[in-house]
Amino acid sequence: MVTFTTYGTWLQGDERGWVKEGITYQAYPRIEEANRKQMQHPAVRLTRGERDVVREAILGKARERKQKVCAISVGANHVHIVLEYDACPISQVVQAYKNSATVSLKKNGLCGRVWTSGYDKRYCFDEESLRKRIEYVERHRKRTPRSQELRVHRKEGTPEVKNFGG
Repeated sequence: MVTFTTYGTWLQGDERGWVKEGITYQAYPRIEEANRKQMQHPAVRLTRGERDVVREAILGKARERKQKVCAISVGANHVHIVLEYDACPISQVVQAYKNSATVSLKKNGLCGRVWTSGYDKRYCFDEESLRKRIEYVERHRKRTPRSQELRVHRKEGTPEVKNFGG
């Protein structure tokens, strides 16, 4: 399973905890504040329509790569994907999905930086761990509220992205 976040919405030091190089850390408000001050772009929260665009872009890239997506959840501030094994380095796989989503979002009027530079990965070495990751992502997908539809830095005059279903 890979997880990546939208820019500025889950900083190191965050009160929810944060992950760096696979290690989960507790909240540290001073680190979070220092990171917030260094931000060069507004934080990005995806609307429902934009989440649909990201989902379709990732699924399209997976079809192109011939990689099975076992589960996907696109929230306002992060993405979870459970993928089948790929011989490519995970960093290249994640970058391909981020790039595809970014291109699609920009075609639909989103400006500026979209994603954080990193990602989290959790490997599944047996059927039980795979099942648990899929269940986690599916639960997450079902509880993403529509109330998180705050829009930031869209091109002037660009219509809001419509919900494409899913």
